[in-house]
Amino acid sequence: MKELKKDYKICSRGVWDTTVPGISFDDHGVSNYAVMFDKLCEAYPRGEKGKRDWASIVNKIKEKGRKKRYDCIIGVSGGTDSSYLLHLAKNEYGLRPLAVNLDNGWSSEIAVNNIKKMTSTLDIDLETHVIDYDEVKAIIKAYMRASLPWIDGPTDRAIGTVLYRIANKEGIKFILTGNDFRSEGKQPVEWTYNDYKLHKYVVNKYSDTHNLAFPFLSNSELFYYSFLKSIKIVRPFYFLEYNKLKAQELLVSNYNWVYYGGHHHENIFTKFVINYWLPKKFNINKKIITYSAQILNNVISREEALKTIKSEALDNAELDLLSIYVLKKLNLSKDEFDEILN
Repeated sequence: MKELKKDYKICSRGVWDTTVPGISFDDHGVSNYAVMFDKLCEAYPRGEKGKRDWASIVNKIKEKGRKKRYDCIIGVSGGTDSSYLLHLAKNEYGLRPLAVNLDNGWSSEIAVNNIKKMTSTLDIDLETHVIDYDEVKAIIKAYMRASLPWIDGPTDRAIGTVLYRIANKEGIKFILTGNDFRSEGKQPVEWTYNDYKLHKYVVNKYSDTHNLAFPFLSNSELFYYSFLKSIKIVRPFYFLEYNKLKAQELLVSNYNWVYYGGHHHENIFTKFVINYWLPKKFNINKKIITYSAQILNNVISREEALKTIKSEALDNAELDLLSIYVLKKLNLSKDEFDEILN
């Protein structure tokens, strides 16, 4: 990992620091990311206003889906957010969601079982979209060879693509997602940027596969679904009180749900990207974004966050085992990986 610069600074309210692109600080040491968080909270208030706004959205979802089999669609990973969202949609608000899972070959066994438990107990239909693993493997290796930070980007875009396409096929107008800026924060675009043009360029330049079967929305297709077909993305946790730990307690108690050990660890490749690829190659610690948001949301103290970030890092033995597993599953030699990493 690279050494920190001498002019290193850290936000006086959160733990955003000078490793975060585009960060700036006012005279009190408060970062522009903290200011952005405050503005998002103003734009999406919780409490009574949030409940009213969400109730209005629920009414629209039910009205648009009145004569249809499903009134909304929810992408599920077996993680906390999407699992709790299934519970909330069906049990608390009487919605009729279709659950959709993207299988890219990297889901943990715990996550797969969590999805089965949630959908079967709630009697929610599940549609699983399986991506050809040879394509997944080729695309991941292409992104690694291109030295892009967020090499899990193609999976993120594939999930969105599949949700839009299935929603369109089923005549569903609302896609519910478990995103929550208060518990996860907003990642810098420099760390996570990806679009169709970039994707095509990387795959064509750094891989031997040019198969376009991998689900990835073009800008024109996104415009078609969003504006012409009026399919809306809705984030319920922007409006409703949401605490991950309490959500996990409910899921364990009501559904025999099992925790997978860490943020986004329900997917083994995502776990590798966050804990190995990003910190070792780019000195990127995405957890500082998450914990900063939780500090400002009064879920954790700043002092506790600083300690937790250090203690949560996987030890070298765990990282070695994780990297060995990933390289074997990708059919990537240690020599080529070390060359890419360096």
